[in-house]
Amino acid sequence: MGAPIALCFLLRDSPEGSQVLLGRKKRGFGRGKIVGLGGHIEPGESPAEAAVRELFEEAGVVLEVSAVCPAGTIDFRFPARPEWDMECVMFTCRSWSGEVIETEEIAPAWYPVESLPITDMWQDADHWLPVVLSGVASDFLVVMAEDNETVAQFAVLG
Repeated sequence: MGAPIALCFLLRDSPEGSQVLLGRKKRGFGRGKIVGLGGHIEPGESPAEAAVRELFEEAGVVLEVSAVCPAGTIDFRFPARPEWDMECVMFTCRSWSGEVIETEEIAPAWYPVESLPITDMWQDADHWLPVVLSGVASDFLVVMAEDNETVAQFAVLG
């Protein structure tokens, strides 16, 4: 069983179209990559509560648990580094308060949903992120190859 993780994708409409908040990791796992915001689910915390806490810690915005919408799950497997395995619960959210800020952990930025920065993200993101952002809640399995970068297997579970 992988580490329990919550991810939350803030969405907004702009004159250029729908945008999603992603961030470039400044330290730790995935440093240098553009990722979804989120992190570990603490003991006693629901996945939605973790998403709310992580968005505040990583981007300075305040979300209400009732405003986050379930968006599916991803079971990440790293056979060459099983300690990296993750069980991610995903959410989207269209309402929050406060201004997005950069933190020690992440440099957040808004990206067009129709033109995601896939080349700067984990390779698996282009398999599932467009589905999640389209509003279709789905469950996915991602198995990474020996290099821990390339997708060896991808499946939609439901």
